[in-house]
Amino acid sequence: MTTPSTAAPAVPRAGRPARLLRGRAEDAPWVRPAFLGLLTVTTVLYLWNLSASGYANSFYSAAVQAGAESWKAFFFGSLDAANAITVDKPPAALWPMALSVRLFGLGSWQILVPEVLMGVATVAVLYAAVRRRFGAGAGLIAGGVLALTPVAALMFRFNNPDALLALLMTVAVYCVLRALEQDAGAAKWLVWAGVAFGFAFLAKTLQAFLILPPLALVYGACAPGAIGRRIGRLALAGLATVVSGGWWVALVELWPASSRPYVGGSQNNSFLELTFGYNGLGRINGNETGSVGGGGRGGGWGETGIGRMFNDSVGGQISWLLPAALILLVAGLVVTRRAPRTDTARSAFLVWGGSLLITLAVFSFMAGIFHEYYTVALAPYVAALVGMGATVLWEERTRLVASAALAVTAAVTAVWAWSLLGRTPDWAPWLRWAVLVAGAVAALGLWCAGRVDRRLGLGFAGLGLAAGLAGPCAYTLATVDSGHQGSIVTAGPAGAGFGGMRGGPGGGRDGGTRMAYGFPGGGQTAGQTPGGPGRQDQSQDQGQGRMQPPGQGARTPGGQAPAPGGRLPGIPAAERGGPGGGMGGLLNGATVGAAAKAALLKGADDYTWVAAAVGAQNAAGYQLATEKPVMAIGGFNGSDPSPTLDEFKRYVAEGRIHYLVASGGGGGGGMGGNGTSARITAWVQDAFEQVTVGTSTFYDLTAPK
Repeated sequence: MTTPSTAAPAVPRAGRPARLLRGRAEDAPWVRPAFLGLLTVTTVLYLWNLSASGYANSFYSAAVQAGAESWKAFFFGSLDAANAITVDKPPAALWPMALSVRLFGLGSWQILVPEVLMGVATVAVLYAAVRRRFGAGAGLIAGGVLALTPVAALMFRFNNPDALLALLMTVAVYCVLRALEQDAGAAKWLVWAGVAFGFAFLAKTLQAFLILPPLALVYGACAPGAIGRRIGRLALAGLATVVSGGWWVALVELWPASSRPYVGGSQNNSFLELTFGYNGLGRINGNETGSVGGGGRGGGWGETGIGRMFNDSVGGQISWLLPAALILLVAGLVVTRRAPRTDTARSAFLVWGGSLLITLAVFSFMAGIFHEYYTVALAPYVAALVGMGATVLWEERTRLVASAALAVTAAVTAVWAWSLLGRTPDWAPWLRWAVLVAGAVAALGLWCAGRVDRRLGLGFAGLGLAAGLAGPCAYTLATVDSGHQGSIVTAGPAGAGFGGMRGGPGGGRDGGTRMAYGFPGGGQTAGQTPGGPGRQDQSQDQGQGRMQPPGQGARTPGGQAPAPGGRLPGIPAAERGGPGGGMGGLLNGATVGAAAKAALLKGADDYTWVAAAVGAQNAAGYQLATEKPVMAIGGFNGSDPSPTLDEFKRYVAEGRIHYLVASGGGGGGGMGGNGTSARITAWVQDAFEQVTVGTSTFYDLTAPK
């Protein structure tokens, strides 16, 4: 990873050049081994105990299994190989996992290793982007900060779309920075940035475009060349974005609806409606038709406002170095204030800083669905600003204002880490005081860094970096040491976040509960760990082959324990799930016993779907257990109008569905749907015999009353 000699000059300081590591130490013998060491440690860290998460989010794992069986399901992102309905996102994030499962078979590692590789690639791209202008030291700091961010360690070991999104956003920023370096060849790099944005859209729709405005503005204002040429290149990049993201959308919209799966998450079987409604403006204003309810201030998704990223729920996921990143962003812009218009150092601060600020603003004020793990999108921006800003201030340390800024950054970071660690007072209580003391010593030393021996100054800088990374590193180690399953997962040790509402082993992990979708209850199937072992504090649930937490796991915030089977008090029976299905199977797949699995597999080849279940998570548990198609009535929430009652009756009359799982997630009516799934359930209950197999209850659709 050598740097061309044509790269930009060093950062100007008050009209005269300042020295950076860039150009002075790039060929040092330690650079390549240090970079390879960073990638090796990141890989080992993210692979550690990976199978503890089993199938992680069963919703996406079921779609991966389907895509590995059927190329049609692969293309559309169907939840089952018979192509009844899709996931509520485009399928790009599923494709690497589905290819892995197609090649190596279904299992936890086959699903999650591609996510780990995305995390390692993101660290590598971030390092390359920062190193080009600010030196190997800055790149290593940025890569290390990213790798040790708790929410990054969570999501690069999990099968949600956010891992691919974070990688592609980092690639897009890298390409824009390359385009800003020189006039010749800029168009090529902008086109590649457009391609990255297009495929990021196919991972998580409009969230991919959050950082488009600042990147386009910075290029238009700061790139070399005539203004007309700059605008033309931006238009070309926009065309690349439309083509790389729009080809799949066009095919889905033009494909006859009768021969493709229903678009999950939409109410009119339209991907465009899904994009601009449930997955678009609905996330901003909270008006999400077919969802389980938006938020607003104090609503079901927590308090909105600038403090959201620092609150009990989100703070431990991403905010450890967020104050430092903001301080260093301002410092970097001050240092480069007199630089020429095309200065690439200032452009880098504007690009990374603009991406951070706009994403931070949207996440802080969005009134719709918001989960803590979304904040992984912020991690590369925070890491880049920390690496860049610390390096610039270090090179300017002979100026009192620069050394003071370094000292303030170290002090603020240590105090904030002390505060975050105080939210888990019973977990490593010594660490918060060690961080505070080390940070205070580092701050005092950095204040004088420009007036002491360089080696002593480097010692204080290293101490400050260690103090700043100690908290997130500890949270990251706790994250990789435990499994995470379900639709709502969080990083860190047990009891971290949610204002102390978590019980059991921790929210979003085995047995954990939290306030979700406006109801008390689990973000987690109790102990479902297909494909891998569960946590060590679990006991074996005899007869089901799954790990269950002792005493049925956690309690709700009000102190009530879930009823047997993972059901929670206060939730209507129509909205409860099967055994183990947190929030009625809404938040994780049901646990499937050996007897139920055998019943579903008996004569399975005679049916298109061996079963149907209300809610995608409920269906996912049975599909992953049998590796046979299970129809998810109503999609994720059970609220999508697919299939209709008439369609379902036709499937039954044609003998295409064997069973209906008696309990379902969402129910269609109670969770904001139009009642389609509730009508299907009522019809089946009136017309067919109920059978109990092991711990599961089915309606046999081949045995009318």
